[in-house]
Amino acid sequence: NRKEHLRIISSGLRMLFFAERENGNDFMQEGKRKMKQTMDKERWKGWFISFFMETLGGFLVAVSLDSFAVNAGFPLTGFSGIALIFNRLWGMPIGVTIILLNIPLAFLCYKLLGKGFFLRSIRCMIISSIFIDYIGPMLPAYDGDRLLAALCTGVTMGLGYGLIYMQNSSTGGADFVVMALKAVRPHLSLGRLAFITDVVIVLAGGFLFRDVDGIIYGMIVSFIFSVVIDKVMYGANAGKLTLIVTEHGKLVCDTIDATCKRGTTILKAAGGYKQEDKQVVMCACSDKQMYQVQQAVKAVDPASFMVVLESNEVHGEGFRYIQMGD
Repeated sequence: NRKEHLRIISSGLRMLFFAERENGNDFMQEGKRKMKQTMDKERWKGWFISFFMETLGGFLVAVSLDSFAVNAGFPLTGFSGIALIFNRLWGMPIGVTIILLNIPLAFLCYKLLGKGFFLRSIRCMIISSIFIDYIGPMLPAYDGDRLLAALCTGVTMGLGYGLIYMQNSSTGGADFVVMALKAVRPHLSLGRLAFITDVVIVLAGGFLFRDVDGIIYGMIVSFIFSVVIDKVMYGANAGKLTLIVTEHGKLVCDTIDATCKRGTTILKAAGGYKQEDKQVVMCACSDKQMYQVQQAVKAVDPASFMVVLESNEVHGEGFRYIQMGD
């Protein structure tokens, strides 16, 4: 009987163990399935947002060219400007020249920036070309002052390209050059690189065709274009940095966390006159949040000393990271 009891108990334990393991496996499989569904949903959501931004960017580029730049007679930039120069000098067809210029740079872009960036650029190139060639000509054209046209061209083009660049994409052509230079020299901003390439083409075309006014307007467009690109791309990560000298570092940190949910760092310091121990609380946040931080800190520690600095870029948790290439 004792052996029979032990056999029954062991059988029951084995059944219980296997049942628990099966339930555990089912639970893990269900968790993996839900995680996969969430990841797929986020992936499709990211793709839709990226496609929408590229479409909006392509539309703004078409507006800048068809509604403002073409009628004002501004010199073309990018590969279109180079193709126009070749056409004037040697009679080469503009379309064929643009294709020939794109072929080697497409391979360079594929090698430096990866397959994903290359495919996104092809997609965006098609979108922007459709807008420029078919939608843009149907839009009303501005026939007023050339200076106003230059301002509008630079702003709308900068907004369009900024939205496209933020999706880690490009419109091909001279964008391949800009992105390749960015990959080699990551410390340079995209706006500055775009300005350099555009100025070279504008100056070359202006001197060859002896159009001094075109050079001046082209420089204005290129400058505004580069500034707007940098504001669109890096403005999202711009903000304020504050250094708060206090004797109540923990209280100040808790106040900032309760006010705007921003992280803080406490640095050890000493007063210059009495050599008393001090704490410096460092915090990076947006312009709006900085005003809230100032009010809250002054309320809990009126004796604190606060310095607010401009921060052009902030990277890390809570701030957007812009990637170039794969």
